[in-house]
Amino acid sequence: MLNMNLSVGIVGLPNAGKSTLFNALLKKQVAEMANYPFTTIEPNVGVVPVPDARLMKLAEITKEEEKMEKLPPLVPAVVEFVDIAGLVKGASVGEGLGNKFLSHIREVDLIVNVLRYFDDASVVHVAGDVDPERDRGIIETELMLADLQTLENQKVKSEIVQKFIDALNRQTPARDIAVTEEQRHEVADLHLLTMKPVLYVANVSEEELPKSTASFTISAKIEAELASLSEEEQKAYLKELGLEASGLDRLIQKAYEMLGLISFLTCGVIEVRAWTIARGMKASQAAGVIHTDFEKKFIKADVVSFPEFMGWKQAREEGKVRSEGREYVMQDGDVVEFKVGA
Repeated sequence: MLNMNLSVGIVGLPNAGKSTLFNALLKKQVAEMANYPFTTIEPNVGVVPVPDARLMKLAEITKEEEKMEKLPPLVPAVVEFVDIAGLVKGASVGEGLGNKFLSHIREVDLIVNVLRYFDDASVVHVAGDVDPERDRGIIETELMLADLQTLENQKVKSEIVQKFIDALNRQTPARDIAVTEEQRHEVADLHLLTMKPVLYVANVSEEELPKSTASFTISAKIEAELASLSEEEQKAYLKELGLEASGLDRLIQKAYEMLGLISFLTCGVIEVRAWTIARGMKASQAAGVIHTDFEKKFIKADVVSFPEFMGWKQAREEGKVRSEGREYVMQDGDVVEFKVGA
C-alpha cells in the first residue's frame, strides 16, 4: 500500500521559477527514491520523501536489537508534488493551456504559489517587470474566476453556493468566508480552488536569499544546484550559505504544518516506516491508515515516544511501553505496534 497522504500543487506565472523548482524535486526524487518502492505517476508529478532523521535511528536500534546483518529497509512518508501547467492571465477563459490545469489542481491538498522576486535580464517576465504582488493577484484572480465558473454551473443555487458566488464577486477567496462544517461538507465535492490553503513562496536570487524578509523564501536556482550534489556536498553547501535545511525540505515541513499533519512510526525487521496522519487522529483510525481492516479489528496500541525508544524488547523490559486504547490521540513521533483481532 502506497503511503501517500499529501499532495501539493505548484503554480506560478511563466518564468517565475516554478519549473526550475519542480525539476529540482524530480532530481531529488531520482537521487533519493531509488531504494524506495515508489514510482513517478505522470511526467508532471514528482514523489519525494519527507525528511525524517528518526527513521535511520530506529533502523539502527532494530538492527542491533535483532542482531541483523543489514539495516531494515526505510520507508519514509512521501509528498506528491504536481506541476500545474498553463496558469497565465486569462487562463480561466482559455488563455495559455486554459482549464487543462484545473483537473490537476483540484486534486491537491495545498497550493504553492511561486512568486518571482529575482531580477534577471536574461529571463523575460511575461508581465514586463518584477512585481510579485501583482503576480500574486493575477493567479488569485484566475483561481477565483475558475471557482465562479464552477459555482455558476450548479443547477441548484443553494444558500451556501450563492454565498460563495457573492463573496468571489467581491474578490474574496472561498477560504476567507466563514462557513459551518455542514456547509463546508456541502461544497466539498466542488473542489473549490480558493478553498485550498496557499503557501506563497518568494523565489529570490542566490545573493538575496540570506537577506530576504518574505515569510517563506527559496532560491529555485540553489535548489537545482543542491539536487545535483551528494548528501555530504549538500551539507557543506548549505553550511556555506548559512542555511540549516534546503528550501525543498523546509517546504515539505511547512506543508505538513499548514495542513495539520504529523507522522507516527513503525519498526521491525521487515521495515522501518513513517505514516502520515492528521493531528488529533485516534489510535484506531491511525491503525486504519496501515490497513482498513485494522481499524475495525483494533484491540490496543503499544506506544513508546520516540526519544524513549531503545528497541521493543528493551522498552518492554524497562516498562517504557504504554498500552493505549482506541480513543488515544496519536502524537508526532509515537513508535507504535498495533494489536488487532483475527
